Amino acid sequence: MIVRIMSEGQFRLADDDMDRLNELDNVCVAAVDGGDREGFQVAFAQLLALVREHGTPVPDDDLVGSDVLVPPPDTSFEEAAADFTGDGLIPG
Repeated sequence: MIVRIMSEGQFRLADDDMDRLNELDNVCVAAVDGGDREGFQVAFAQLLALVREHGTPVPDDDLVGSDVLVPPPDTSFEEAAADFTGDGLIPG
């Protein structure tokens, strides 16, 4: 699975890590829905860390599509409301 962190690049993430990524995505959605800024910031930081630490960077010259688009790390709580709704970043 290819995950792109906007403004950073793409990472190849093993299928085994996708369940945890989806869990953190759902926590972000719940935090945004509940107006929990701190909870969102914590979960979003964990989501970014998971991708960075478990993912393998895709070289810039490899042209592959992204399966999941993650907003940039400096995304505000207000901006997150546009991305972390419904099913979140990972539908299904």
